[in-house]
Amino acid sequence: MGRSFANLHIKSKNLEKTVEALRELSQEHAKVLGEPNNEAQEIKVVMYVSKSNENWISVLHDYFVWGTVKEIGKTLSRLIEEPVMTAGYINEEIFELSFFENGDIQAERIFCEQWTRDEYEELKEELINDDYLRKVLDIRNEDFDDFISITSPQQAVNELSELVRMSLWCDSEWIPYEETLRKRFEKYEF
Repeated sequence: MGRSFANLHIKSKNLEKTVEALRELSQEHAKVLGEPNNEAQEIKVVMYVSKSNENWISVLHDYFVWGTVKEIGKTLSRLIEEPVMTAGYINEEIFELSFFENGDIQAERIFCEQWTRDEYEELKEELINDDYLRKVLDIRNEDFDDFISITSPQQAVNELSELVRMSLWCDSEWIPYEETLRKRFEKYEF
């Protein structure tokens, strides 16, 4: 087994608005985060938030894994009027990139080798919308065409990190071990 991570990113310049949406997600939709939905929540929901650059705010949480982060991103997109991007990278075999607005999937791309698609029989994009991807990621046409033709998950993560000017290589489990992540992300308790 190889390295895995999952995270989400909100295309927003407004950190305060994003934090309020995360608070609402934690309090009103705790079930999507693997927590019981109850008013007197004894355990605080811990999230790590970073204003990664002028366009994107990154969020980490210990329940974000490939398989859960999409539903969390979908729910969050209903609470905030901004595009939400989820990234799931599993065992160095699959990089799944999904985009949501207003609770609906807008686009998705899965970067993997053909043998991986064959092995995971149900592995296919929910909605391919390259025009949306190009627009929301703000990538030039030439760069975008090169990017979506990548089949190596690791290469796709590296290329997208460079194109959007923020590292996607981050996961809440890595924070205790990586000083650069501890400096980049601020801890929030909701």
